[in-house]
Amino acid sequence: MLEVHNLDAVPDEYTDDPGFESQLKTKYLGALAGSKRIYLNIDYVKAGAKSAKYHSHSLQEEFFLILRGRGNVRIQDRIVAVKQGDFFAKPGGMMIAHQFINDGDEVLEILDCGTKDKNDLVEYPDEDVLLVKEKGLAFKKTEPLKDWSSDPNK
Repeated sequence: MLEVHNLDAVPDEYTDDPGFESQLKTKYLGALAGSKRIYLNIDYVKAGAKSAKYHSHSLQEEFFLILRGRGNVRIQDRIVAVKQGDFFAKPGGMMIAHQFINDGDEVLEILDCGTKDKNDLVEYPDEDVLLVKEKGLAFKKTEPLKDWSSDPNK
């Protein structure tokens, strides 16, 4: 049965850092609403922090909308300034590396939505790492890495 939710009342289990004690908090709105083929999140990035490590996806298509704040998006080794109201899409099947950097003085809020592709591979070119998302395995060239994290603020 369809249920209507409110952004201000997202339960803690659909937020990865309810108290916003780290540099990045994400609300998983699509999961809460029961979405099966797409994800829809709001990422909250504190001043001086990054949204993710610089990465690209083999299959996943993504769309981003800046809801509040300003900062930069590093995309294909270019730095592009972004502010409230700016948006762009990253087509699936194209390895387009990207990362948001909040160099402003307020929280950067980003609507982040895209497809869920279980066979998606995530490449982290700065570290020469490939993540097999479904398996949670990270490889550097041909060797598995233990205790590797995609969190850019650790």
